[in-house]
Amino acid sequence: MKPILLIGNGGHAKVIKDIIKQSEHYTFAGYLDDNINEFHVENNIIYDRLENINNYANEYHFIIAIGNNEVRETIYNKVNLAIERYPILIHPTASIGSNVVIGNGTVVMANTVINADTIIGRHSIVNTGAIVEHDNIISDFVHVSPNSTLTGGVSVGIKSQIGASATVIPQIKIGQNTMVGAGSTVVNDIGDNQIVVGTPAKPIRR
Repeated sequence: MKPILLIGNGGHAKVIKDIIKQSEHYTFAGYLDDNINEFHVENNIIYDRLENINNYANEYHFIIAIGNNEVRETIYNKVNLAIERYPILIHPTASIGSNVVIGNGTVVMANTVINADTIIGRHSIVNTGAIVEHDNIISDFVHVSPNSTLTGGVSVGIKSQIGASATVIPQIKIGQNTMVGAGSTVVNDIGDNQIVVGTPAKPIRR
């Protein structure tokens, strides 16, 4: 069993911790977070500051357990660890289709469906109950929120988020750093750096 330290110690980390505890390959070892005042071990769990990550780089694996896409990217660039130190975590209740490719550092949560020939980038989140249909291309640092649905042939750019219970119809392209509001229905392509809401989803920021 390979030990994992979570970078971050909030609510998102709690969910990832539960996935690790159900893994056949990894074991939960502790937290790195600069909100931790000083190194200590409690109930065999490590608590330390992120600035001390180099003390663990050779013996541990890591997941950036923070829901904010931009913060995950910033931390990844800051700590400068090899991508191989970041495992792929998949909850045992997730359904993964054929020829699916998932990047290092990505977490796939409970009761999700990822169907055939989909590609998901690095350090992304496919959150609880999300459906990612066939032939989707999801970039790095993306967050597909709980109960959202990406139908076939959808592409999502780097650092974008699909809000909870949103639906994206087939063959739609969503740009970089864009937010699709919760419950929205996307029926047209969306560019970069936008927030879209409603049914049909329309921009409220450009």
